[in-house]
Amino acid sequence: MSQEKSNRAGGVIRRYAALLPVSGATPVVTLAEGDTPLVRAPRLAAAVGGGLDLYLKCEGLNPTGSFKDRGMTVAVSKALERGARVVVCASTGNTSASAAAYAARAGLRCVVLIPEGNVALGKLAQALMCGATTLQVRGNFDVALALVRQLGESDAVEVVNSINPARLEGQKTAAFEICDALGDAPDYHFLPVGNAGNITAYWKGYREYHAEGQSDTLPRMMGFQAAGAAPLVDGAPVARPDTVASAIRIGNPASWQGARAALDESGGHIGKVTDAEILEAYKLAASTEGVFVEPASAAALAGLIQCRREGRIEAGSIVAVTLTGHGLKDPDAAVQHAPVQPVIVEADLAAVKAAMGI
Repeated sequence: MSQEKSNRAGGVIRRYAALLPVSGATPVVTLAEGDTPLVRAPRLAAAVGGGLDLYLKCEGLNPTGSFKDRGMTVAVSKALERGARVVVCASTGNTSASAAAYAARAGLRCVVLIPEGNVALGKLAQALMCGATTLQVRGNFDVALALVRQLGESDAVEVVNSINPARLEGQKTAAFEICDALGDAPDYHFLPVGNAGNITAYWKGYREYHAEGQSDTLPRMMGFQAAGAAPLVDGAPVARPDTVASAIRIGNPASWQGARAALDESGGHIGKVTDAEILEAYKLAASTEGVFVEPASAAALAGLIQCRREGRIEAGSIVAVTLTGHGLKDPDAAVQHAPVQPVIVEADLAAVKAAMGI
């Protein structure tokens, strides 16, 4: 196997070790995360107004189906290195799924705190199957995270939310991959924003790659929140965040300051989109490009549509959009909002043809 193929098979730590806080003494806990497709999307670009060179970073093709795996490989590897016995997180779903999988891989105990009744079943199933102690908190994500911060005061416990710097170190590798694929940074990069760790991490990655001479330019970071959970846009925490996009249903982001820095330093933009706009973008990605994402991912696409409508993006721009999680994370939302539904027909050719309209 070539060295390049070996590095890719070893996940983001082995591929980008020189730019990560690891050493030869770090036990690498990996599920071969990273190296996700950067899909060119001409039909979607045309649907949102045309004139863009549009690329979709499909993070739902990571091992547990979301971008969280990039940060988790580093966080759990460092936890194992320092001798932690338990990893713990608060989660709206994807973090719990990823933490549970990587903890199982490392042979560590995992405890996840999730908001009662507010986690998509596809994500809850992953945490349960990987054996995580799953505690449903009577409260929202922000309440769960406050409890996790207190648990993290024990030396035996490693908090693997994005308040852990190792998480952001791993997540920044997606920016490296985009530059590697395009030969430079895009002009604009769109992301959904919930706890705000990802936009913080991407900006860190772009700046570091630029400093290393691996890219010539830096993108403008464009973050979008759901209208019912938009503390960064509205300028104050939201006590009761509410949106169909459960992964970004967060009222007080842990990486608030990092996100603000990314937006300000890059000359970017933070905006909010309604649930109706999110669902429209959710369906549009699937119907134009065959890319099936969870609703939170579609917030970034809805933001792109909004920016094109407002004239914020110049024709000819190279645009990357991070699609944070796979659509199978939330199958109930897909069935509920799909543009078509199954049709029951009799088991004969004539009935099938009639249903087909031929």
